[in-house]
Amino acid sequence: MKKIYLSACTVCTILGLSAQEVLWQKDIKSSTQDFLSQVTTTIDQQYLITGSSIQSGSGKTEAGSRQNNGYDFHLVKLNQQGEEAWEKYFSGNNHDYLSATVTTQDGGFLVAGTSYSGKGLDKREDSKGGSDIWLIRINEFGDELWQKTLGTFSDEEAKAVIQSTDLGFFVAGNVQNTSQGYGSKDVWITRLDKDGKELSQLVLGGKGLDEVEKMIPTKDGGALLGIYSRSSEVGDLGSGARTPESKSSTGSTATYNLISATSKQSSNFGEGDYWIIKLDKNGKVEWEKNFGGKGDDHIRTLALTANGYIIGGESRSERSGNKTVGIEEGTDLWLIALNERGDEQWQKSYNFKNRDILMGMSVIHSADDKSSKGILLGGYTQAEGRIEKDDETFWMLYLDGNGNEQWRKHVAGESRQKEERLSDLKLNRDGSIILAGTSAKELGKENWKIVKLGDKQVSDLIAKYDIKIYPNPVSDYAYVEIGFDFKEADIMLYDMSGRQLQNFKTKNRVTKMNTQALIQGAYLVTIKTDNNKTANAKLIKK
Repeated sequence: MKKIYLSACTVCTILGLSAQEVLWQKDIKSSTQDFLSQVTTTIDQQYLITGSSIQSGSGKTEAGSRQNNGYDFHLVKLNQQGEEAWEKYFSGNNHDYLSATVTTQDGGFLVAGTSYSGKGLDKREDSKGGSDIWLIRINEFGDELWQKTLGTFSDEEAKAVIQSTDLGFFVAGNVQNTSQGYGSKDVWITRLDKDGKELSQLVLGGKGLDEVEKMIPTKDGGALLGIYSRSSEVGDLGSGARTPESKSSTGSTATYNLISATSKQSSNFGEGDYWIIKLDKNGKVEWEKNFGGKGDDHIRTLALTANGYIIGGESRSERSGNKTVGIEEGTDLWLIALNERGDEQWQKSYNFKNRDILMGMSVIHSADDKSSKGILLGGYTQAEGRIEKDDETFWMLYLDGNGNEQWRKHVAGESRQKEERLSDLKLNRDGSIILAGTSAKELGKENWKIVKLGDKQVSDLIAKYDIKIYPNPVSDYAYVEIGFDFKEADIMLYDMSGRQLQNFKTKNRVTKMNTQALIQGAYLVTIKTDNNKTANAKLIKK
C-alpha cells in the first residue's frame, strides 16, 4: 500500500454546538479492495490498524518473493502523532482475513483471522479442514511470539478475541454444519492460556443460524457475547457438556474432551434477534437473554458500564416481542442497557433517516468507576433507494448515561469520497476520539481512513489529573501519562533518598518507562514541561 497523509478535515454538527478539532487524519491508499476490521488503542496511546489486503508489487516483501497473491493479514501501527511506526503482513498460501485484535497486558497484541491456507509462508501449521481460525501473538514491534491454528473438519471463522484477567484469551468465532452443534451455523468459543495452549472449547447454538458479532471482557474475568440469532431454542435436548468426535489440535481424529456444547434455551421473537450470553472465567454459561421484535434486529457491538452492559445494533422491528420502541425510517439504532445479571434497565432507538449501521461504542466512566457519564456511538448511514448528502459518511452520536441523545455529527474531510464506511471507533482516556474506516471513489478500491478528533464536550467529561502511573505497583514496565497540554516534557525518576535514576524527554502524552532494574520499594516520578508545569507521583516497584 502507498500511504498519503492528509491533515484537514471538517465536522458537520447536526444537533447542538460542539467545539471539535481534527488533530490528524491519515489515508492509507490502495488499488485493491482492502478490508479494515478494527483500530486497537495500546496502553501507551498508540494505534494498531488491522485488516486484510492484497499486497502490491507482485507479492514481494522484505523477505523476498512470495507466491501468495491472495488476501493477507495487514497491520499498521501509528504513534501518538499519527505517524507510521511499522507495517506488517502475515501471509498464508491462500486467502487469509484478519478480523479481530486485542492489546495484551505486556504491550503486544493477539490477532485473529479466518484462514483458507495450509502450512507455508508465514503459516506454521496445517489446515484442520475447510477454513480455520489463525491466531498470531506479536510484541509491540510486530514480531511474532507464537501462532496457533484452531479448527475442525468443518469451516470456522474468527470474529472476536479478548484477554482475560488470568492473562489468557477467549477467542470467539462461528462454525458451520458441525456434528457438535445444533444448526447451520453455531458459535464456537475457545479458551487459551497466555502461551496459546487450549484449555476448553464451547459450541453454542439453536435450530438455525447463530453468528457471534462481538465479545467483551467482564469484570469477573469472564466474557459477554453478542450474537445475531436467526434460530429457535433446541428444546428438550437441554444444555450440558459433551465429548463429541472432532479433530484435535494435532490433526488426529479423537474424542476431544475439551469440547462441550450448550443449546439455546430462549425463542426468537422475529427474523433476527439479539442473543446475549454471559460466560464465567472458565468459559461456562452463566445466563442468556434474547431481545427482539417481529422483524430483523442485528446486534453489532457491546460495551461495559459501571453497573452492567450496553448492547447495540440495528432494528427493522416495530414495537413487538420485547422491543418497546418503534422505528422511524429504514433501520434505526437500537440500544439496550442491562445490569450485571442481564436484566433490562432501559432501551432506546435513534434514527438518521436511512439505513443506519452501528459499528463502534465507547462508554465514559466516572473517576471512581461507580457511574457511567455518557455513551459515544459511531457508524455510517446508507441511503436506501435515493442519494442523500450524508450517505456513507462517518457519524457520531453522543448520549448521556441514561441513553438520552445530547448531540450528533457527520465527519467528512478533504479525502471525502462517495463510499465511506466506518469500521471502528475508540475513545481515548484524554477525551480524544479515533475513527477508522474505508473510503473509496469506486467499489473495489477501498483506502483506509483514520481520523483523530479532539472534542471539548467529551473532554470536559473526562476526570482531570496532572500525572498518572499504571500499572502501579509495577513489575517490569510502567506507563507515565501526563494530563495537561505540553509540547515537550522531562520525566525524571528518583529513589527515596533523592538520587536521580532516570531522566529522559518525551513529546508523548503517555510514555513507557523500564523499571526492571529497580529493586523493590517506593520511588518518585517527576515531570517538568516546556510551559513550566510540574507534577509528581509515587511509583511502587513490587
